[in-house]
Amino acid sequence: MSPGDEHDSFGGVGGSGQTRTRLPEGNSGDVYGGARRPVRSSRSLITVVGVVVLLIAAIAFANRGGTEPADAAAPRSGTPGGTAPTSATGVRPVTGKNGTIPTGYAHDDQGAQSAATNYAVALGSVEMYNADRRREIVRTVHAPKVVDELLKRFDASYTADFMASVGLNKDGTAHSGMTLVSRTIPIGAKVRDYTETSATVEVWCTSLGGLAGAGSTRPVTSTWFTITEKLVWVGGDWRVESSTQVEGPTPVNGDNRASMADEIAEAVEGYGGFTYAR
Repeated sequence: MSPGDEHDSFGGVGGSGQTRTRLPEGNSGDVYGGARRPVRSSRSLITVVGVVVLLIAAIAFANRGGTEPADAAAPRSGTPGGTAPTSATGVRPVTGKNGTIPTGYAHDDQGAQSAATNYAVALGSVEMYNADRRREIVRTVHAPKVVDELLKRFDASYTADFMASVGLNKDGTAHSGMTLVSRTIPIGAKVRDYTETSATVEVWCTSLGGLAGAGSTRPVTSTWFTITEKLVWVGGDWRVESSTQVEGPTPVNGDNRASMADEIAEAVEGYGGFTYAR
């Protein structure tokens, strides 16, 4: 992601208006076009309940005996006999942290996916609006050879004028009564290219960005985008060498009621983020 990409809608790319599409209502009662299913008989209901109970018991038995993965050497995602692309492989993805950013990734394609995903979260966080934290994040996630130039470009982008233009104080903090929201939420990742020394990883994300508070002229909105990160193996870990960002894929909006500003602020402050991994 080049400096400036994150400035549109507090981290989203594109910034275009989103159109809500309401699916036509018919007599079927199923927006996906299927016919309404008949009411189950009591016998079939008992059968379903019995299957569910057995399934829960099987899961509980499989997970008994500790919290560590049962088979750390399980086949990788996408390999013959392996798990589905979105399933956990059981391999521990992260061995440590540098501040709040997970570091110490496995030297394989899974480690590259985990690194790219967690780095996308860090680079799309509210901490990027703080000069000191921004420099720490850039140094932590990027290859040393690109850090100095990136810092110059980011500092040139996060100016006092820019902060004022998005409704913030010149130091990147929100005005009294407002909560700055900037959070990237990865949906999935895939490796496009991989070698022992480099990897190209695509991370599909949604994000929340804006100012939550009474009278906000920049309400919190969501955007969808895909980040492509070129990673290099340096200093015993995966680091970002370069990245690009494009809009979408974007799903159709649902019919959820938009929450009030104070609800959004309370949610952002009350719900912590995650360490993402393959």
